[in-house]
Amino acid sequence: MLDGLVEVVRRYTEAQPGESPFATAIEGVTILRSFHEKRPNHLLYKPALCITVQGAKRATFGDKRFEYRAGQALIVSVEMPGFGTVAEASPSEPFLGIILEFNHAVMREVMSELDTPPRPSDHLGPGVFVTDFDGPLADCTLRMMRLLDTPRAISVLYPAIMREICYWLLTGPHGGEVVKMVLANSHEQRVIKAIHALRDRFAEPVRIDDLASIAQLSASAFHRQFKAITSMTPLQYQKQLRLLEARRLMVSDAANVETASFQVGYESPSQFSREYSRMFGKSPRRDVAMLREIAA
Repeated sequence: MLDGLVEVVRRYTEAQPGESPFATAIEGVTILRSFHEKRPNHLLYKPALCITVQGAKRATFGDKRFEYRAGQALIVSVEMPGFGTVAEASPSEPFLGIILEFNHAVMREVMSELDTPPRPSDHLGPGVFVTDFDGPLADCTLRMMRLLDTPRAISVLYPAIMREICYWLLTGPHGGEVVKMVLANSHEQRVIKAIHALRDRFAEPVRIDDLASIAQLSASAFHRQFKAITSMTPLQYQKQLRLLEARRLMVSDAANVETASFQVGYESPSQFSREYSRMFGKSPRRDVAMLREIAA
């Protein structure tokens, strides 16, 4: 099954102009390819199934590191900033990956139709984990990739494949973790609501009591559960969001350092530059100049 998926993904990427990542005709599905190992890249991960088809990839969230190789997938259940890097790739065997963003509405529909829905795991841990990617789940993905050869069939056939993928995730060995993504009254979902509030207002000062109120928890319990899910404190999470957005503003919108720092909530451009350099390894000006040169 994996060999067939490698062949389909390789053929698809070889037919595409430009460089990875490759957006596809299927909404929420992106294909990745890299001929070389890469240094860590700072990303805002969305809830998704991140599949390694060939090679290996590594993702770091706070103090937690996850490696997923060919035949494995990283499941991200909550939006959060992190570091991603290609850990194994070569010109003869490039890294190949598929990112499939979750559709929570479909996940809820499928869960409601199960005779015995999975019970939420009692384990309070990171909202991300690695799982083996084989059997029916790999078969669904192979059929999904083959749809790209017949784009007119996507709107008819892909919804059923997405339902299958949700089914196998919910009934698989990690169903107890997956189901917590869609249970409105779970502790995780209440903390996720607070995470979304922080994400939407990241340029404003953080008030832990306000976030804890959204999560219906005490400040200490909220802080503990926030870190268990994201491997970061709320302040660390906010800082990474601010710096990622500032980087985007400078690269895509040509904002200068001072403008970008103020727009994301910093009062001091010098503090912004220090924290930016610690996160990205270069000063804002050097980093942005390098990124623009790569994109040119």
